[in-house]
Amino acid sequence: MIRKLAALIVAAAALQACAVSDRLSYVGQTPPMTPIQNPAELAGTGPSQLPMPMPRMPQQRYATNSTANNSLWTANSPTFFGDPRADQVGDIVTVNIAISDSAQLNNTTNRSRSSAEDSDLTSFLGADLTGFFNDNIDPTSMTSLGSTSSLAGSGSVNRTESISLTVAALVTQVLPNGNLVIAGRQEVRVNNEVRELLITGIARPQDIGSDNTIAHTQIAEARISYGGRGHLSDAQRPRYGQELYDILMPF
Repeated sequence: MIRKLAALIVAAAALQACAVSDRLSYVGQTPPMTPIQNPAELAGTGPSQLPMPMPRMPQQRYATNSTANNSLWTANSPTFFGDPRADQVGDIVTVNIAISDSAQLNNTTNRSRSSAEDSDLTSFLGADLTGFFNDNIDPTSMTSLGSTSSLAGSGSVNRTESISLTVAALVTQVLPNGNLVIAGRQEVRVNNEVRELLITGIARPQDIGSDNTIAHTQIAEARISYGGRGHLSDAQRPRYGQELYDILMPF
């Protein structure tokens, strides 16, 4: 137990040292923003492993046979000048995030139980046993057992969330069935606070509107993160020692 506690203290000290070093690197300056990087890393290091149907041949945007070269219309294009919606790796799609959730739960539990058991031994096979026992034993009340238990509990949950955001995401992978893996990140710095919005997921090309936008409710396996870092976030975060104390304190 002592070794585990010492290991936790050392790990917490190392974590605190890393955090302090990171904070000291921009004392008196605004928090740094993350440099632009490959958005595919946001969706994971490797390709998404999901149940997929048999691969199919990708549709061509423009006709290549000689009989259609003289036509301005192509069979795969829903518009006269081509489909502006994202459908290839590297294309950009706009994601509209509008979360308005409300949940209210109330639970009440009441339970009670009582039991009693009494037995006597005054006769056996016709023989009177009242004189068989000494004065300290009452044969009319050989056993007297009883128990009483009760439980009362109540709980309530009242939660309301409202988020309205818009972010542009990049198509990082086209799955064998044509669905698109998208990932996007947006950072905004105001004074000394950086707000970060992250979204990843899988979208169907059919759900992308003609204006190249899609709602977050139409994105499967959606991962949406909205947070920040900076002076205000640091002031609201508990110290590492307090978090370690809350974890180790059993009471």
